[in-house]
Amino acid sequence: MKKLLIPFLILFVYTFSTYANTIVVAQDGTGNFKTVQDAINSVSDANPDYTIIFIQNGVYNEKIVLPATKCNIILRGENMYETVISYNDYAALNNMGTFKTYTFMIAGNDITVENLTIENTAGQVGQAVALHTEGDRLVFRNCRLLGNQDTVYTGGKDNVARLYFENCHIEGTTDFIFGPATAWFETCTINCKRNSYITAASTPESSPYGYIFNYCNVTMDNDATSVYLGRPWRPYAMVLFMNTELPKEIKPLGWHNWGKESNEETARYLEYNNSGEGADTANRVKWSKVLTDKEAKAIVDGFFSDSFFATCK
Repeated sequence: MKKLLIPFLILFVYTFSTYANTIVVAQDGTGNFKTVQDAINSVSDANPDYTIIFIQNGVYNEKIVLPATKCNIILRGENMYETVISYNDYAALNNMGTFKTYTFMIAGNDITVENLTIENTAGQVGQAVALHTEGDRLVFRNCRLLGNQDTVYTGGKDNVARLYFENCHIEGTTDFIFGPATAWFETCTINCKRNSYITAASTPESSPYGYIFNYCNVTMDNDATSVYLGRPWRPYAMVLFMNTELPKEIKPLGWHNWGKESNEETARYLEYNNSGEGADTANRVKWSKVLTDKEAKAIVDGFFSDSFFATCK
């Protein structure tokens, strides 16, 4: 089944054959800009050609916004471990609420992020987002997304957006991957830092796909001994774990209804061909489903039949 991803990768990831410009960010002043935000601001609105923003190693203590007016940008770090964007806002700070706590917010379309760490260092103080997305057709490759509660929020205009994560490390405590967007996670490490919930999808009823984890590896810190795969932030949450390594710390029930029995009638919680001690579905909640080969193939075919490649407008 993994071979079905090839058209997506070729068309989306490897079609950047021409670039209008390359911008270098270096804290020592040897580049075009010293801050990532200044580099983003320098890109023309509705830029028709791709611009690379190359970010040299360093810890960039910035709260960054890539606005909806910017598109066709590749943000490329020098090294995913040593190129770090870091901030420490959290929801209770000045009553800012969850959605203003981001370290990096991406609202533009057709954005690729590579070889970067994006972190929220506020600690376990409640909601504290590292990455907040609102744009459509976003790719994250070889990135580390670090936080605690609510590490990654996947939003989108009218709750519709499509994201692709490849070879990323995502970690957190509670609901640390959450939101309404459609997102495919390929060969990612999903690290749980304490007993809680991995996902809190809010997939709209009209969206056929929510979060799909394929060939991923779920891992646990020492403090995590009993973890749910997810709970529905909104009634029609859709999450699929397939071809993924699930450790023994995954709760046998697998999924939680967020205290609302009505969610059991609507939530779309799916599993297919997972491995590891936590992959045993014998005691899963009755309202989740194990897919057949045919059903799993239909989801993959359907997901990648859509166009992820339209020009930014």
